[in-house]
Amino acid sequence: MNDWRYDPAHDLGLQTNQRHRSTLRESDLTSSVLRLGWLMTVRTILKCWNRLEIHGLENLPAQPPFVIVANHSSHLDTVVLASALSLRWRDHVSPLAAGDYFFATPPLAGFSAVILNALPIWRDRRHGQRHELGDLRERLMNQSAIYIVFPEGSRSRDGQLHEFRPGFATLVAGTAIPVLPCHLSGSFAAMPPDANAVRPRKIILQIGTPLTFETVANRAEGWRQVAAVIRDKIVALSACELPSRKFHPRHWGEKLLLIARFSRLLLRRRLRSLAGFGGTFRSQGCCWKFELGGRPLSQPMSGKVLSINTSSASADKVTVK
Repeated sequence: MNDWRYDPAHDLGLQTNQRHRSTLRESDLTSSVLRLGWLMTVRTILKCWNRLEIHGLENLPAQPPFVIVANHSSHLDTVVLASALSLRWRDHVSPLAAGDYFFATPPLAGFSAVILNALPIWRDRRHGQRHELGDLRERLMNQSAIYIVFPEGSRSRDGQLHEFRPGFATLVAGTAIPVLPCHLSGSFAAMPPDANAVRPRKIILQIGTPLTFETVANRAEGWRQVAAVIRDKIVALSACELPSRKFHPRHWGEKLLLIARFSRLLLRRRLRSLAGFGGTFRSQGCCWKFELGGRPLSQPMSGKVLSINTSSASADKVTVK
């Protein structure tokens, strides 16, 4: 029989705001249930609204820990990558997010910590970024964690893949932890950085074969080597031809938006024709009255009326009385 052992939570004793911003945070029952509902809802929306396709699920490791590395051009990228993983891993999946953005205010920090299970990376060196990366590396190896990492540092403003910052490689350099290179296409069109709503655009996720870097030294030269290898793999994934990238008829969501816009345009024109539009102008001492709608609003001073009837077949028909 094994001896009984009590291990207290690593975030024991922290205040709520401190706990949300801590890299030592652990999940509780409430956050786990909320996270389950969130992921199930997001999966349904992505599948129906964005026709999410995932290729390469067979490359996922059987058990954590591992790290997912992908291109980044939209806020949808995190939820798309999390949707590809089993729900039983929901408390192990942690996107590494910018602390100065996702943890800037207490409400946003609460959402990022409880719902997204995100861990902060402070881009300002005053917060001790090297110390945090060391804590994240230890957490990855000892707590069966799954990290979602975007090495570009921020969302691409043009949808293109940019250079990787090598600092993230300190998490895996010199370890046998698998790294999964992934490529996301369509997320930029569905929700670019300047958009506030999700558009019905198709999203495709490609998961590459796992890589390990146990022979790479955990120093600056090794980090650059890891970043270059992973970026090349993601570029290769983006060049792969998939049948789903070929032309398809419009999605029902796009058709719905087009019907709504066309109906609004027709309604606006109809209301304008019913309301009528009138005005007057003077020419050679006479007052001319013109009208849209078929009936003059009032008699002009000289009794001469210029009537333009837009309901007739010819929009240029003019009647002078």
